[in-house]
Amino acid sequence: MKKIFPLLIIFAAALFFFQSCEKDLPQILDYEAYEFATLDEDGGTWDPVLLSAPNQIGIPAPGAITDAAYLTELAAVKAASAQLTGAQEAAVRYWSSNSLIRWNEIARELTAKYNLTPAPNADGTYPAPNAMNPGQYPLFPFSHPPYACRMLAYWGGAQYDALMANWHYKYQFNRPAPYTVDASITTHLPENGLPSYPSEGATIAAVSQVILTAMFPLEKDFIAEKAAEHKSSLIWAGMNVQSDIVAGDSLGRAVAAVFMSRAKTDGMASAQTPRPISDSLRDAAQARWGWHWENLESPQRPVGITPYFGRVRPWCIPNVEAVRPVPPPAPGSPEFQIAAAELQDIADNLTTNQRKIANFWADGLGTYTPPGHWNRFAADLIVKYKENPLRSARTFAYMNMAIMDAGISCWDAKYYYHYPRPVGAIPGFKAILGTPNFPSYTSGHSTFSAAAATVLGHIFPAEKARADAWAEEAALSRIYAGIHYRFDSEVGITQGRAVANYAVDVAKMDGGE
Repeated sequence: MKKIFPLLIIFAAALFFFQSCEKDLPQILDYEAYEFATLDEDGGTWDPVLLSAPNQIGIPAPGAITDAAYLTELAAVKAASAQLTGAQEAAVRYWSSNSLIRWNEIARELTAKYNLTPAPNADGTYPAPNAMNPGQYPLFPFSHPPYACRMLAYWGGAQYDALMANWHYKYQFNRPAPYTVDASITTHLPENGLPSYPSEGATIAAVSQVILTAMFPLEKDFIAEKAAEHKSSLIWAGMNVQSDIVAGDSLGRAVAAVFMSRAKTDGMASAQTPRPISDSLRDAAQARWGWHWENLESPQRPVGITPYFGRVRPWCIPNVEAVRPVPPPAPGSPEFQIAAAELQDIADNLTTNQRKIANFWADGLGTYTPPGHWNRFAADLIVKYKENPLRSARTFAYMNMAIMDAGISCWDAKYYYHYPRPVGAIPGFKAILGTPNFPSYTSGHSTFSAAAATVLGHIFPAEKARADAWAEEAALSRIYAGIHYRFDSEVGITQGRAVANYAVDVAKMDGGE
């Protein structure tokens, strides 16, 4: 690297970055551009998530570096990187050495922007977002936790498969980077030693543009602008010629299309059920268990959030029955009374530290939800361990697939058991945070968090104790907030770990260990 712009290092004390409020887009978190700890030269031989093989989607062979067309591209890079404008410098600084971190951040911020509950109509009914008319109030999507975990799983899985394919062709064609062909080219990022064709940055940008546009259609122009800036920054930084970028873009779009094809048939379109179906789930639980959850909102929202999310197609677990938890204690039973008494005692004697923990993990409306919270932790660890983009994608893919499977499993339990929340089952009880609009058992925070921590602990063994401690604290936070009983949280932790073990087993066999 002949030149690198100084960057602020603000990743220390990562827990203080989370705020339970709506944020501006994008939230810029600077990190120091880094040289990759490994290049994973064999990454193009690993086992993909959906592709049959990394070479399933072809790209044309690049021209020789002695061809006139290539030499023209090389001269354009040399001229562009020699003297950048202030805006171009800022773009290179923003996208930095591992742009996967930045696109994950954008995905989280979009989640926060659209994580807003629709307000009731004047007649007391509630409108619902319409994917066919996303600009009509309430705007589509409502990016609640099930929506967020699914979006991040498709984004992470597609990035992983696309970068495996990218690595395959990098080392098949082995075209050297521009700064290797012409040592006089000024570079503004670490010279990472990767072959440059196809561009990994362009592949990342293309996958992000396709997946995030599908998930947040009203942000189409914003996402396209960021993708265009990202690809331009690769030339400004002296890292790629234009044909590298064209090939990377083409590859990323093709792989993303494979994942979006799955998304169209995974069952999410039916997850938000009409009133008759939600009533049938309530009635079935009442008949089976002798209890059911009631929403206590005023006016009452008759249908909870995504009652059929438990029927969405998972990634790694064989089915929800394989990880469905045991029944919770019956309301009024001795075990229930112990848990209820604990909640009342905590509410009557809440400490400052307990309130801080409850607020820190709240991840409610206007935030990037519990799945986003764990993606931020993952991003910090990726930077700490200097993972290259392929290995970063692997981290995000397995963690987010496990989180989505955990959400599917959790929502299956929620609507199978249909267990009442503390505010509905304990006379006079009040929570310190807003009570979510779906049944209590098991705790989503606990299940999401245990799944994420299990995967991160496998990928980063030195961080396992810390990740597990975060998950346990997330579970406790819902007890402190009065939103869940202890058995909701403890069983949720067990459930999340069981789900994540399926993802870890897949990871152990994919070639990337």
